[in-house]
Amino acid sequence: MLLLPTLDEAEGLALVLPRIPTKQLAKKGWELEIVVVDGGSQDETKKISTDFGCTFMKQQGKGKGAAMRLGFLHFLKSEFDALVMFDADGTYHPEEMTKMLSKLKSADVVVGDRLGGAMDPDAMNRTNYFGNHVLTWIAVALFGVPMNDLCSGYWAFSRRTISTLKLNSMRFEIEAEMYTSCAVEQLQIEHVPIRYSKRLGEAKLGSVKDGWNIFRKLLVRRIFSTPYETRMGEGNLTIQ
Repeated sequence: MLLLPTLDEAEGLALVLPRIPTKQLAKKGWELEIVVVDGGSQDETKKISTDFGCTFMKQQGKGKGAAMRLGFLHFLKSEFDALVMFDADGTYHPEEMTKMLSKLKSADVVVGDRLGGAMDPDAMNRTNYFGNHVLTWIAVALFGVPMNDLCSGYWAFSRRTISTLKLNSMRFEIEAEMYTSCAVEQLQIEHVPIRYSKRLGEAKLGSVKDGWNIFRKLLVRRIFSTPYETRMGEGNLTIQ
């Protein structure tokens, strides 16, 4: 299963969806369902998704964390063995799904490594680049588990991993919480260098505010390893 969280990402979806390596995945024995979980887009995100044959889910409210948890819930109700997720804004390259899934055969979780991969010019400003390195360093210092790129939006999970994760994040701190949950549950994390490109459309991530929320999530999970309330999208999605 491929999970794409969206909020006004029509431009990115139009570029990304045709490039999904469906034939290569089929040759390797992977069946594919593309699931778009949307936070209330006002553009043609839904039309592009449904025209391409995606399963389109509309979440109540907004937030990447909430969207991903709803996608995880849908995955757990399916019979798929693995889930790949990445942002649908054109920054990540769907062609790299195959190497992510190949690496998953020997790991519980695979993270696409932007910082150690090939980053296109202007793909990430200096503030975000520095912030990503700092947050990644803090995460490893707090939890002692290797992580190359904490805020990467390109992940692959086994079914066992998704069923093990304990999450309650609503926004962009979700990747940090996924790392902390993997660390606490002693899941094996592997990394794959990936290409990272400049996003299409309006940026949703705010450098300072969201960076602070990610840092706070790391501290909270270091003190309280399991969320007080674990939410995996209870009654909070509709499929259209």
